[in-house]
Amino acid sequence: MVEKIKKTDAEWKEQLSEEQFHVTRKKGTERAFTGKYHNNKEKGIYKCVCCGTELFSSETKFESGTGWPSFWQPIKEDNIRCENDFSFFMRRTEVLCAACDAHLGHVFNDGPKPTGQRYCMNSAALDFEKSED
Repeated sequence: MVEKIKKTDAEWKEQLSEEQFHVTRKKGTERAFTGKYHNNKEKGIYKCVCCGTELFSSETKFESGTGWPSFWQPIKEDNIRCENDFSFFMRRTEVLCAACDAHLGHVFNDGPKPTGQRYCMNSAALDFEKSED
C-alpha cells in the first residue's frame, strides 16, 4: 500500500508545467505522437511526474501504434489504481497513480501477452529514469 499524497491545485501548479497539470490533475490527454516518451527506446523506469512513484518498466513497454507510451504491466499493481471513466460517451478504464491520484491514462484489453493489457499512458504524466546499464 502506498502512502497518500495530497496537495492543493495551487501547490500542484507550482510544481508542474501547464501541460502536466492539465493531464494529471484535470484528466486531460496529450495529442497522439506528441509526447516525449511515446518513441523512447531507452532502458529504465517510468515514474509519476507528480510524486515519483514507480509505475512502469521499459521491459514492459511495447509499440502499440497509438501514439502514446504503452505498457503491458505496471511495476507493482499497488502503485496504480483504476476507475471507470464514462467521459466522451464511452466506457473506459482510467489509470491513476495510487499515491497522488494523478491521471495517467487508460488501460485496454487489447495488449500483448502475457497480460493482454495495454496501459496507454500520457508522456506528460511520466518522468523517466534511465538505467545505468
